Amino acid sequence: MTIFPPDPNLDALRLELARLRAVRGWSYDELASRSGLARRTVIEIEQGRTIGTLKTWHALAHALATPVEELFGLLCRGHEPPGSSRT
Repeated sequence: MTIFPPDPNLDALRLELARLRAVRGWSYDELASRSGLARRTVIEIEQGRTIGTLKTWHALAHALATPVEELFGLLCRGHEPPGSSRT
């Protein structure tokens, strides 16, 4: 029997990116500048048109002074994270 993991909650991840940017009062340009990413990349990730790479999220986390594991923990929002069940 094959058990597939639930889909990651990408909406929670992108919404947190938008929230963190807004809390700081940063524009797309500001976050792009601080992360070293293109403005278009930041917009496309935040608006859900692309997921981004691990390297991209690493840059965003550093720019936002937020641990990357805190951001990626949101991928399991709405379902049980791996390793949390006691079977």
